[in-house]
Amino acid sequence: MTLSGWLAYLETLHPKAIAMGLDRVRAVYERLGVELACPIATVAGTNGKGSTCAMLDRMLRCAGYRVGTYTSPHLLRYNERVRLDGVDASDDALCTAFAAVEAARGDTALTYFEFGTLAALWLFAHARLDALVVEVGLGGRLDAVNIVDADVAVVTTIDIDHVDYLGATRDEIGREKAGIFRAGRTAVCGERDPPQSVLAFAASMGAKLLRIGVDYDFDAKDHQWSYWGPGGARHGLPHPALRGVYQLANAATALTALDALRERLPVGMGAIREALVSVELPGRFQVLPGRPVTVLDVAHNPQSARVLSEGLAAMGFHRQTRAVFGVMADKDIDRIIAVVKGRVDDWHVATLPSPRGATAQRLRERLESAGVASAAIREFEDAGDAYLAARGASGEADRIIVFGSFLTVAAALAQRSAGAL
Repeated sequence: MTLSGWLAYLETLHPKAIAMGLDRVRAVYERLGVELACPIATVAGTNGKGSTCAMLDRMLRCAGYRVGTYTSPHLLRYNERVRLDGVDASDDALCTAFAAVEAARGDTALTYFEFGTLAALWLFAHARLDALVVEVGLGGRLDAVNIVDADVAVVTTIDIDHVDYLGATRDEIGREKAGIFRAGRTAVCGERDPPQSVLAFAASMGAKLLRIGVDYDFDAKDHQWSYWGPGGARHGLPHPALRGVYQLANAATALTALDALRERLPVGMGAIREALVSVELPGRFQVLPGRPVTVLDVAHNPQSARVLSEGLAAMGFHRQTRAVFGVMADKDIDRIIAVVKGRVDDWHVATLPSPRGATAQRLRERLESAGVASAAIREFEDAGDAYLAARGASGEADRIIVFGSFLTVAAALAQRSAGAL
């Protein structure tokens, strides 16, 4: 089958899009006979895990190591999820890996994410890699990537999200994310106020917990910043190419993870500086070239919406700000709107294609409930159309923000890639 054929097939194998648990995926993993001999960093968190993975990957590659990186979801092509030494996996490589998983699974039903995770691990095992950077899809304890034992496990931030699967409190969610910790191995926590459950679980299993503000931290001055951690201090560091002051915490957390691996994977200051100025991650406060200013951000929960709002406040003057907003129905839509609405003059709301997507009509209702005038809201059945309309209504002195979901950002990127603008 072609890659698109495989991906369509994967969606038919399990009745649920998300089915938490490791028994099924571990059984197939063992039948695959995968052996991963290189150091592994696993990264979980409510927000910041994608940025932390990107910086870890880039720092290691700038130091000359061959790195396999697994992230999700993708924006435009599935291939983005599996990267080998900085290059997206080819269609042929993914198809070969999918065939290997299919041959091993027998009658075991796997979700789309579980099947893809196994395929990525199979590819990594057959490549000559020096390190793996693996991003948790949802939670941690019962996420498919947790079938591998991380040499260093990272939890970036902890906030309320995915309550149907992870729990309704930070304490419950923190316990799920801490499930990637391993006895006797380093665990890094980039949350300054972690729930007690994270601390208790790390202590109960004997993980070597390193906390931001306690065991490592950073200090920003003018155009440079300094880091201190278990491997010592690093001064005169350039700010990350990823926008937002919050990225310094992600960078410091990535450096602490590297400190934990320094005996097997030493990384020099030159590589760190090169990585910080060259790291890329689409869709995280990404400012597109040209006018009007367009900001893409996959912010889809209150915590990430607050960070987006702070980033918008730090930008220069813009005559008007138009939001292109599409979000999943199970998100805390009211709190997301409450955080961002003060930065927005009018809204282009869109229905997302996923079965979980909130309709444009529902978004209108929630905006009006939050006090947004009806005349300031336009509804669209497609996020790409919403983006085109926002572009058409904006002058060079205006600003457009596209946010709420990976699907919303992907729709805007697809319009630009298609040459519509």
